[in-house]
Amino acid sequence: MLRKLPGDHTRDIVSTVPTSVVFRPVVVNTPAIITLAALLVRALAGAARTVWRHPVACLAVTVPIALCLLLGWRTGLLVPLAVVSALTGWRFTEPASFTRWVGLRLRAWWVLMWVYRRHWQPVMVVSGLAKHLGAREYLPRLVKVTCTPTADVVRVKMLSGQSADAWQERADNLAHGFARPQCRVTLGAPGRLVLVFPRRDLLATAIPALPLPAGPLVASVPIGLREDGAPYLLKLHGTHVLVAGATGAGKGSWLWSAIRALLPAAAAGLVQLWALDPKLMELSYGRDLFGKRYAADPADCAELLEAAVQVMQERAARYAGVHHAHVPTVDDPFVVVIVDEVAFLTAYQTDRKLKERILGALATLTTQGRAVGFTVLAALQDPRKEVLSIRNLFPDKIALRLDEPTQVDLVLGDGARDRGALADQISSYPATGAGVGYVRLEANPEPVRVRAAYVSDTDIRAMVYEFAGVGEGR
Repeated sequence: MLRKLPGDHTRDIVSTVPTSVVFRPVVVNTPAIITLAALLVRALAGAARTVWRHPVACLAVTVPIALCLLLGWRTGLLVPLAVVSALTGWRFTEPASFTRWVGLRLRAWWVLMWVYRRHWQPVMVVSGLAKHLGAREYLPRLVKVTCTPTADVVRVKMLSGQSADAWQERADNLAHGFARPQCRVTLGAPGRLVLVFPRRDLLATAIPALPLPAGPLVASVPIGLREDGAPYLLKLHGTHVLVAGATGAGKGSWLWSAIRALLPAAAAGLVQLWALDPKLMELSYGRDLFGKRYAADPADCAELLEAAVQVMQERAARYAGVHHAHVPTVDDPFVVVIVDEVAFLTAYQTDRKLKERILGALATLTTQGRAVGFTVLAALQDPRKEVLSIRNLFPDKIALRLDEPTQVDLVLGDGARDRGALADQISSYPATGAGVGYVRLEANPEPVRVRAAYVSDTDIRAMVYEFAGVGEGR
């Protein structure tokens, strides 16, 4: 710091206050040949990466040019025309195989270049997923884009130190930024994410009842379709399943689809169906399928549950030290206890002693039944803890249409909605939303969107006519 002495206008004296020292970095002059070599290496690496990721598109560009240079422009045009004609014939004669091997690959290249890579930088900046340090901008890396028949799948490498939660919180920003109706964020390899952008909804229309299985099915049964069009198999053996949804959300579709798929196994004596129907609305229509193992009155429901507990405990005593896991047989069948609107037996039951008996039996079945071949499949309208205190004893959960966003995490667990389980946004119109739900399994925290098939009254009457009493077992 400089200061002037009084009366002295000619000299400056440096004060004793310490001054800051500025260091200038040493400027290194890189030889031009090294700079050019580095640029050349980067260009070759970029070209090789492009050829590796998009071989079909690169061949479609380079082959005609090479033919024109080597054989003349006429030959260079004839070959591409022949290829286009062959592909057109393939497209109309075998559309499924053409779409799988060519159509989806071309679409992936197109949306990569025209949609995602073109808008990547502005979308990352505006959504707050890019970072600025000093004068430099850091962007997450767009790794790869693939297409399924219903969605674009974008694989991304996150910035170092970035969390997946930051992407999940900005899923709406990403969907709007790339002009897609929705974006779901799922975890990939360490440091990587998978962004799924649906293009069309295969679950927007009702699915008719699935055909009866040709043979007995026990472990997993067909319920409906996933959003990618693949069949969905619901695991029942070795777990317990809770289906939660508002009135009219389609809980009956899940219950009846499971019953329908289990009927051939029940006819073979490998499955027993025990039904509790306190509302007298859903399962009563096919009560002849369950025979004596059907109850509607709360007192009868308590007795039926206690009978199931007794059978389970007798089987557990026989298995002790002999069998480690249950294998369905005619002597020891797989027992499925189906409860429609379990809250009628727990929260809304006015008889305190009866409520305690029911809760105790359900708790015993859900804590001890899996290993010896007992499964509880329960439907619930109100997912609050005070309505069903044993909610967490169900390893696998299904959230149909719910009234509030907070209810999604109540059913599927913390963070499920942030992972894409938007059950509160499912349409309330039965034709488009009934039976649509998000499944979260014990073994996989990622929610899967599924629609259960609609089993009509006509289908149930036909099932009763063919299989009356098989669910009762022996």
